[in-house]
Amino acid sequence: MEANFDHELIYAIFKNIWSKKAYEREKNEDGETSKPEDRAGTSKKNRPTSANSHAVKLSGELLRLFVTEAVQRAATIAEVEGGNKIEATHLERILPQLLLDF
Repeated sequence: MEANFDHELIYAIFKNIWSKKAYEREKNEDGETSKPEDRAGTSKKNRPTSANSHAVKLSGELLRLFVTEAVQRAATIAEVEGGNKIEATHLERILPQLLLDF
């Protein structure tokens, strides 16, 4: 059975990032420091970003594949070293090539 990431969680993460980016953009433009929630949708330029459900599902699937691949590669390194447990050093060793592959 494959575990999937919750689509609502993925969307919430996206919304959080979009809000922070919008806040940073506005702060750089205006010099204001009000919260992004207070200004969401106040102008056409600052309207909230959104994603359709298919994009969120696809993003969740990509994240699942990325994590699965990372675990498999780290497990291979751990096994070669004679261990039966994945440690942070195993993930650190596979990360550069994994990021290049994705």
